Amino acid sequence: MSDLIPARGTALLSAALLSAVGFLPLISALANPNEAPFAMYPSQQELAATAARQDIEYLRRQYGHATDMIGRNTPEAVAEGMAIYRRIFTADASISAHSPGAPPLTATGPEGWAEVVENALSVFKATQHLIGSQLVTIESLPTENDPALGRASMSSHLHAWHHGHDDTLDIFIGIYHDKVRYVPGIGWQIAQMELVRISGEIRPPQAKP
Repeated sequence: MSDLIPARGTALLSAALLSAVGFLPLISALANPNEAPFAMYPSQQELAATAARQDIEYLRRQYGHATDMIGRNTPEAVAEGMAIYRRIFTADASISAHSPGAPPLTATGPEGWAEVVENALSVFKATQHLIGSQLVTIESLPTENDPALGRASMSSHLHAWHHGHDDTLDIFIGIYHDKVRYVPGIGWQIAQMELVRISGEIRPPQAKP
């Protein structure tokens, strides 16, 4: 029986040592963060790409808010939406919306598209543009020597509700396809936007009790 005690003690000691070895990279990283193993921390390139994706995704979310503001058709709301459009679109942005069986809506630049949106949404008393399922592909990141090198593409799902003055409900389901570029002094902007309708319906007014 006594012969087993050293063996058990040796086994426990070995297990403790192995456990300690497993924690060594973590201990080392906490003590020397600049010398942390690569697997524990993303590279500067990966961090930059993550930040860029977040900035680019937010462009489309801002677009949804701005479009709803313009749809309110009051001077203050239109001005708010227009200011956002100027931030998220390049001055020469190519913008279009396509629906089966209807001529496309097209414009160049944020001012041109704001006019199209204002005309299209003036027949509604309220709208809500829900943006989701965003996928961003970084083609190239801006660099210190060449900030304008930044390029990316993005697709986003749209589920838009349009409440008519006659209480009809026009539901538009589509996908945004965007080309995005980094503009020095401004940041990421949409240089090309194509909205494609894939489904939808118009619901008549509900009978009031």
